[in-house]
Amino acid sequence: MTDRTPDRNEVQKIVERAVAQVLSSEFATLQAELVQRVMAELPAPGVSAESPTGSGIQASLVQAVEAIHAGATQKEILRALLDAGGSYGARVALFVMKSGAAHGWQGRGFGEEDAVKDFALDMNAGPAAHAYQNRIVTPGNIAEMDARFSQQFGGPANEQVLVLPLVLKDKVAALLYADGGAEGLLDAPSLELLVLATSAWLEVTSLRKQAQSRDSEAVARPVALTSSASSLPDPFAAHAPQHLAKSAPETLAPEPEPAAEVVEVSAHAAAAGAAASAPAVAEDPFAGMSAEDADTHRKAQRFARLLVDEIKLYNQAKVAEGRRHKDLYDRLKDDIEKSRTTYQKRYGTTAAAAGDYFQKEVVRSLAEDDLSVMGASFRH
Repeated sequence: MTDRTPDRNEVQKIVERAVAQVLSSEFATLQAELVQRVMAELPAPGVSAESPTGSGIQASLVQAVEAIHAGATQKEILRALLDAGGSYGARVALFVMKSGAAHGWQGRGFGEEDAVKDFALDMNAGPAAHAYQNRIVTPGNIAEMDARFSQQFGGPANEQVLVLPLVLKDKVAALLYADGGAEGLLDAPSLELLVLATSAWLEVTSLRKQAQSRDSEAVARPVALTSSASSLPDPFAAHAPQHLAKSAPETLAPEPEPAAEVVEVSAHAAAAGAAASAPAVAEDPFAGMSAEDADTHRKAQRFARLLVDEIKLYNQAKVAEGRRHKDLYDRLKDDIEKSRTTYQKRYGTTAAAAGDYFQKEVVRSLAEDDLSVMGASFRH
């Protein structure tokens, strides 16, 4: 997929999301709702509703997602993903992407956690290449994997493998490899859920750190924000494979976190957006309201953005196709209406009801302010 430079509207959206995440006084509530939204997308377990095992599976997944969301750093979040993934795949390993190359970070079920560390995965063909290029979960056979990988680590008893892309900002930042090992344990839907939850939480923590950095700079220099991306914290600390370490100018940390070029792009975009928007002071649309009503309107706007951002995050292919064919609403009707109901339950009877912020955010963010993209069946 060809990279493109984010336009001003996209940059503004990134900055708005970052600031909203930091300023929101309901962060804990939103985190809980994000867990529930992710769980709502989970396919029904492969057991009957009457079986006690079903509720056990649901409970364990909720605990796994909560463990991922308890992570405050990228390293903690990814370790939680691998720890949780070990319950749904006998062997799991994370490979971080850098300039199209995949390098091993950590694994579970391979003996030592660092058994796969710095293993350079062949990305020319097979499930790994397909998952990376198409950004979709890809099942396959161990025979289709990198021959060096199967020679070094062996293969599962049933020969079935799974590669899941961890997508951040529309780019694959890492690949999660999983197989059933000797036991045949491989639960694809649960692993996919965990990867989606991890992607969402990594983006949230990244935006929070970037916004916190800008807040600190604003306190020190209230006149203007810097446009330098180097002032923003990169949530993906540099991860240099051992065979590249000699060329690195600085000393590597004892436990480096994975690197992903996608976050560098988002960090630069966020910084550019902050710099571009700094000179103009936007008029407060709620200036004439009481403090309580203005606060309700702002919270409603932030909540609408969160709901629509989730729709975009979990339906990237549908969004792209819908924009192209101008039938976006038909493709995302269930997700949009489910989120609309959630929004209405919270703000439909408040002072913010007249603002209709969810509808506006759908048009602004999903359709990029082009109403025709939504299709004829979209109510407006």
